[in-house]
Amino acid sequence: MTRSLSRRAVLSGTAALSTSPLWPRPAKSADWRPTDTVRIIVPTAPGGSTDVIGRYLAQHLQQAWGISAVVENKSGGGGTIGTAYYVQQKPDGNSILVGNPGPNAVAFSIFRSLPYKADQLQPVSNAIRIPNIVSAHPSSGIKSIKELITYLRANPDKLNYGTSGVGQSPHLTAVWFMQLTGVKMTHIPFRGAGPALTGALGGDVAILFDNLYPSLPQTEDGKLVALAVTTPERSFKAPNIPTMRESAPELANFDVSSWFGMFMQAGTPRPIVDAYNAAIKTMLERDDIKRNIAAIGAVPDYGTPEQYSAFIDAEIKKFAGIINKEGLKMDVN
Repeated sequence: MTRSLSRRAVLSGTAALSTSPLWPRPAKSADWRPTDTVRIIVPTAPGGSTDVIGRYLAQHLQQAWGISAVVENKSGGGGTIGTAYYVQQKPDGNSILVGNPGPNAVAFSIFRSLPYKADQLQPVSNAIRIPNIVSAHPSSGIKSIKELITYLRANPDKLNYGTSGVGQSPHLTAVWFMQLTGVKMTHIPFRGAGPALTGALGGDVAILFDNLYPSLPQTEDGKLVALAVTTPERSFKAPNIPTMRESAPELANFDVSSWFGMFMQAGTPRPIVDAYNAAIKTMLERDDIKRNIAAIGAVPDYGTPEQYSAFIDAEIKKFAGIINKEGLKMDVN
């Protein structure tokens, strides 16, 4: 993938070599086209980033391939209901799934009796990634991650923090931060990112762990104090906000982002996977798509199926370590 070729070059190269005898790449595989309307399964409600990427893909496939493409939203269970539905579809290329960290990395460790397994899905390519951001209410007096750590070590559990809900990417960002630094805060889970932001703006929580948007505009207006972004590199939208890695030695390997990419059913023929992979790459190279994703602070993150598979495996392992150490377990709702 674009952001991690140097970090995972050996891993992805090994994956490619290990799969090539079983999964040969036909010379004209990208020439494959669907025989029916393409159904793009989005396991979330309309309006979020997962849905937006699905609609970008539908629009692009219609223009590039001259076929009909429709988005089907099947929300619930933190994305697991729609994902479970998708793995039951025929691997004929007439449907594709849009995924994110919840159902495609976190779910395998945090949910009891999950109705699907990781090996039932074939990663095709990521599409975009967005940093998470840590911010503080001005009344807390906290202005940096270093100050937050220092305060919490002297005052364990004296601050609370808000997130969009238990088991979501922002929550696990906070949990990992506390595990690595040995500090403690009290979690206040909200029913979604909007209510969590409202709680932070109102001072109901001292610290907020959130996606970059919509928190970033609030820090720019001085309503919240930006402490750090959670990706290895600073955000191009907020180059003055340091990363977690810059903020403390214990966080030297910190890397959490919200990512959104495409999956197909395991067993989908390679020519079909290659065709969609090529279409995603072309979509992300379009000037209008670049502008749209940049507007929300996201960056394109295309990769080969082998690179995306290696990335997903690493994400599953990372979140499993965080979840198991914390003892987090939930039932699929």
